[in-house]
Amino acid sequence: METTNKPEMTPLKNGKMFKTLNITAKAGMEMPLHHSTKEAVIVVLKGEAVLKMPDGQHMLSRETTFIIPAMVEHSLKINSDFHAIAIMESTSAIEFDG
Repeated sequence: METTNKPEMTPLKNGKMFKTLNITAKAGMEMPLHHSTKEAVIVVLKGEAVLKMPDGQHMLSRETTFIIPAMVEHSLKINSDFHAIAIMESTSAIEFDG
C-alpha cells in the first residue's frame, strides 16, 4: 500500500459561481509548489501551517482566513494536524508545477 506525504484535497460543494474544497493534513506533510487559476480564499478550521509565497511566509492557524491571488505559486508545510476549506470560483483549477 502506497503512503503519501501530501495533504488531501476533496471537493465539497459545487455551485454556479463557487466551489469548496476540504483540505486535511497531518503534521509534517507538505503540499508541493502549485497555483490556482483564480483567486482562492482559505479558511482554517484546525491546526497550523506555513504558506510559502513569493512575498514571504504566512502563518495559517485556527480561525484565520487568507486570500491567495490567482496564478501565484505557493506551497504549504503543515506544522500540526490541519483542516481548512478552500473557496474559489467554480471554473478555477489547481495546477501543480513540475
